[in-house]
Amino acid sequence: MALQSSRGLYLFLRTLEVAVDDDVITEDEMAILNILSRCLDLPDGVIGACWAVVRGSMASPITSDEEASWSGKRLGDATCYQSAIIAALDDEVITDEEMAMLDCLRKAMGIQTNEHAMVAEAVLHMINNAGEERHRDRFEAYLTSHPYR
Repeated sequence: MALQSSRGLYLFLRTLEVAVDDDVITEDEMAILNILSRCLDLPDGVIGACWAVVRGSMASPITSDEEASWSGKRLGDATCYQSAIIAALDDEVITDEEMAMLDCLRKAMGIQTNEHAMVAEAVLHMINNAGEERHRDRFEAYLTSHPYR
């Protein structure tokens, strides 16, 4: 699959680099990556091609000028970030690797402290409305052990 340069691809590749840092993509990390690829409107099957880019067997279509112009905030980023957080909450614990992926995504999107706080509040509100105590406990543990930096 030939990759088309886009901001979504840039964000996905940045996050994937963190996910494969330990040379293993867990099922939980894969869930976040699948949701992220949909949120970023990437084509089906993109993960395999992106894996090749991250491993160095395929050249990235993204230039350094594009990277510079695509860093920072865009409309819809907070919603995408929120979806990734919810995906991370779906299993028993948010692992260090998942935390690193969320941090990478947040930084690449340029999400600031106040925006992170609004997303966190929205996630907690959804969790409370759904009566998902285990999700609330997990999310509060995530916020405590991994506050916004």
